[in-house]
Formats: sequence, C-alpha cells, structure tokens
Amino acid sequence: MKLGIVGMLQGDFRTFNKSQMQAIRDLKFTGFGFHLNGDDVFNITAQDCKTYRQFMAEEALDLAQFAITYNECLFHPGKAERDGAMVKINRGTEIATQLGAQAFLIRPGGLNPAGPWTPHRDNHLPENTYRLIETLKPIARKAELEGVILVMETHVVSIMDPPDKCRQIVESVGSDNLRLVMDAVNHFPSLKQVYNSTDFLNHIFDSIGDLAPLAHIKDLKISNGLVLHIDQEVPGEGELDLALMLKRFDILHPNGYGLIEHLSLSQIPLANANIRRIAAESGIDIH
Repeated sequence: MKLGIVGMLQGDFRTFNKSQMQAIRDLKFTGFGFHLNGDDVFNITAQDCKTYRQFMAEEALDLAQFAITYNECLFHPGKAERDGAMVKINRGTEIATQLGAQAFLIRPGGLNPAGPWTPHRDNHLPENTYRLIETLKPIARKAELEGVILVMETHVVSIMDPPDKCRQIVESVGSDNLRLVMDAVNHFPSLKQVYNSTDFLNHIFDSIGDLAPLAHIKDLKISNGLVLHIDQEVPGEGELDLALMLKRFDILHPNGYGLIEHLSLSQIPLANANIRRIAAESGIDIH
C-alpha cells in the first residue's frame, strides 16, 4: 500500500508552492489529498488545472484524493437542493480529471441544517436511500464520461451506514466509477465494538472492503463523560486494531492509498511513525 496525507495543504490549489511539497516529501509521503470549497469550482479554469499539472510534474507526488466541500444534501426532498449539489459535483468531476486526481471524494450530505456530518433521524428513512441512489446515477455516468473514480464518504450518523447498506447503495447505482472510502473509524457505533475493534473491523472489510480502494487512516478512543463519547485519536494511540486495518486494506488494494487525516501539523509525525512501525511489524510494504 501507499501512504499519504490530508491536512498539510490548505486553501486553493492555485496557491500551492514547492516548500509545501517538500514538507510532504520530508515525511516520506508519496501522495496527498486536499479539499476545495465547492462554491469555488465555477471559478476554476482549464488553464488553472494545466498550470497545476505543470507545477506538480516536478514534485514526484500523487494527487491521491481531490475533494470539494458543500452543504447540500444528495437526498434532500427538494429537487432544487439536489440539483445544486449535482451541478457542483459534476463540475468537480471535470476538475478532478483535469488535475489528474486518482479519486474524487464526495459526500452524501444530511438533513440536519447544522451540517452534513450531524445526526438527523430522517437520514435513515428508506425513501431517502432510494432518492440518494437516483441522484447518484447521473453523477456516476458523468464520472464514467470523464474517467474519474468517485469515492463516497461514509459515517455512522449519515445515510451511508451501516456497511452493508453502503454496499447496497453502490451496487444499486451500478457503476464501476462509484466506490467507497474505507474510513472504518466512522462506522463504530458502540462501546463494545470499540473495545473489540478486531471483530467489527473484519465485519466492515467483509462488507465493503473490495469496494473501497482508498482508505482514511485514523484511530478512535472512548472519552470521559456522562454519556458515550467516541472520539478520534492519533493512529496507533487508540483502541483500533490498526495492524488488521492495514493488513486487510493492503491485501485488497496493494497499490491503494491510505491517507492520514484530521490531525494537527504537530500530530502528523507521530501518526506517520506509528503507522510505518505497525506496518513493518505486520510485514506490510509501504511503497
């Protein structure tokens, strides 16, 4: 498998510079990901993308994941909102191919006005699953035309959970250009599963591992509180059976990227060292 980073590049890709790329290479990452504000996609030109490709040609780094952010929901009851998200995603798809991205990360959105990764009881209604599938079909066709691999984010509070439901959604869309992200930490719903992460990790991989060619490498912990708090942790410092996570992903996708994310710049070196140590102890080649 390959190892990359999300979070060392902020803002518009038109501002990236050589010192940023050197900082990524100094940690021996071979690829990276970044997010672009979805409202900015209409300001990006073909020349902007060409300039980026010319700049990156000398940097020896892969764009493993390109993503755009947006608050629209792909299964919202209102057609205008769904169409608004689709327009942004389709333009993002065009940019992804012009940038040479290996994967274009998209999100399903949600019905809580507080944001796409916040809970709402109606996120899980069967009719919304049907609506999401119908919205994704033309998005996937656009990806086929552009030669782009879409990877859908998943999360326990979202419509994209549990793992077997995620598989059903992808298979119902019926396109090889729509895949999933192996973000296992996002699927853990309970204390017992966190404390017995090996079994639940195996369940996640058995359900969707072959459909998830890109991984987000995180860890999780139980935090103190009067109600249950499952929080993210620096990889290798928490409860997740990270050795199993790396092994199963590497078997399925030996040339796929695992991306470290959601860490401060000061935490990234420790996460990087932990992952490489655990991989070496498990006989996994990070190349």
